[in-house]
Amino acid sequence: MAYPDFDPVLIHLFGPFSIRWYALAYIAGLGIGWWYLVRMVRETGLWRNPPFSGKPPVTAEQIGDFFVWATLGVIIGGRLGYVLIYGTFFCGIWGTSPACYGLPAAYIEDPVNIIAAWHGGMSFHGGLLGVAIALLLFSRKHKIDAIRFGDIVATVAPIGLFFGRIANFINGELWGKVTDVPWAMVFCTQNIIRTTGGCPAGTLPRHPSQLYEAAMEGVLLFVILQISLRVFRMQERPGLLIGIFLSGYGIFRAIAEIFRDSDTVYFGWFSVGMSLSIPMWIAAAYFLWYAWRHPRSPA
Repeated sequence: MAYPDFDPVLIHLFGPFSIRWYALAYIAGLGIGWWYLVRMVRETGLWRNPPFSGKPPVTAEQIGDFFVWATLGVIIGGRLGYVLIYGTFFCGIWGTSPACYGLPAAYIEDPVNIIAAWHGGMSFHGGLLGVAIALLLFSRKHKIDAIRFGDIVATVAPIGLFFGRIANFINGELWGKVTDVPWAMVFCTQNIIRTTGGCPAGTLPRHPSQLYEAAMEGVLLFVILQISLRVFRMQERPGLLIGIFLSGYGIFRAIAEIFRDSDTVYFGWFSVGMSLSIPMWIAAAYFLWYAWRHPRSPA
């Protein structure tokens, strides 16, 4: 199957300025996430039972203010996470990994590359940590229950994951392993050659693992969280939705890593993504334990 010859740049403006699909993916994820959160807190049926008794943990106005903080958390955390995780630690030790692409030398030779997020290179785990810090600071400032706020934020996080993985596919990055399945794609087009100076993925057909992740981490995880929220009313037990999100993402990411070919570093099969799922499972276990310790209040 032919990989579409996407241009990573949607609109070329003038000089070095352009509008990239990658940036639009972040805008779409944050914008739709904000819209859906506002809609959720205005759904009185979600908050009719104790401990809410008709009052959601945050207001629509507070969500609007928080998303300014969240945007900074995603961008700063995502970029620094990529630089620290892939560009220094892992690539400094296991520099033969295909994910390194000349890192960390690129940051040493030209430190401007550290902030060059427009060239690609964002870490979900770094972005998640950035948003978590932003949420804690925002909650403290506005005297909001951070765990209950985190529960509802967790339910929309897959929206951003979906658009991010679609952007990875458009950029022709984070491709999968060589395979002969009927839907395998060759990630070598004129635009990829133009932007990278060659075909980093080679000319053999590979799994479109970006789409696998969009389906699992984006669509499927979103559905699971919405069912948990709307059918089983798990927002009434603090930390439960956070635990479901963290454990679900960790599981789906580990599955996707079986098909990805960009960052295998341990033993020839245990990847950076798999290793970073371990602390997520530990955090998930804590929040699930916390929810178990705080049972649903009687109606």
